[in-house]
Amino acid sequence: MSVASSPPRRAVLFDLDDTLVPWHTVAHWQWAWRPQGPVLSERHTQAAIRRSLHHWDRRRWEGLVGAGPPTTADDLREALRAELFAIAAHPLPTAETEAVVDRFLRPAGEGEAFADAAPTLAALAERGVRLGVVTDLPLASARRALARAALPEDLLVLHGDDAEARLPSAAAFRLAAARLDVKPRGCLYVGDLFWSDVRAAARAGFASVLLDRTDALARVTGTRVRSLAEVPGLLAAPAPASAMPGPDAAAGTGP
Repeated sequence: MSVASSPPRRAVLFDLDDTLVPWHTVAHWQWAWRPQGPVLSERHTQAAIRRSLHHWDRRRWEGLVGAGPPTTADDLREALRAELFAIAAHPLPTAETEAVVDRFLRPAGEGEAFADAAPTLAALAERGVRLGVVTDLPLASARRALARAALPEDLLVLHGDDAEARLPSAAAFRLAAARLDVKPRGCLYVGDLFWSDVRAAARAGFASVLLDRTDALARVTGTRVRSLAEVPGLLAAPAPASAMPGPDAAAGTGP
């Protein structure tokens, strides 16, 4: 698509957790589960988080395409329980599990932040680009996440407690665009999960960009960035091709 034929990108819609704000991190799980120690193994915990997010991405995609029921708030909690058990390497007692998941969803105090988030938002705002944030986290969790990273809470346009539509449905993405007063084709979406973020947004009519901070998804074709700092430059370029899997990626399983 040429620059001339590309619709202007009047808005950018960001996924919240692990795109704008660190969320599934060793430090967050340390605080939620073992605030007094012992210290979690960095290597083991990161590997457990990666596997768990892969499964969650696949589960959300299956719900989107009809291979399973759509995901709910209960499914999100179940995914967090499974992530905790993967980190612990064994199931925990029910009471402890629920307490840890509650702490994970209601973090307190100052949190981690991505150094590229605030400057990117500022650069886009200076250009008059409309900005929004979406997530399937509960409203209270989403607000805490933004506040802990010193990002404006009024960026939030769609959250997991929203009664009108739930991500990653096309209805939810389109609702988010409507709340920014743009059509999907006039909005760029940036997310860190391949299937249920980027591909789901593309199915809803958005130009979508995969944020791959660790260069872990090199076989994905289409627009992929390593930093949010690259996003403003995409608005002056031809509409990015929505990220597509490489030839060895099986649909529905994630890259």
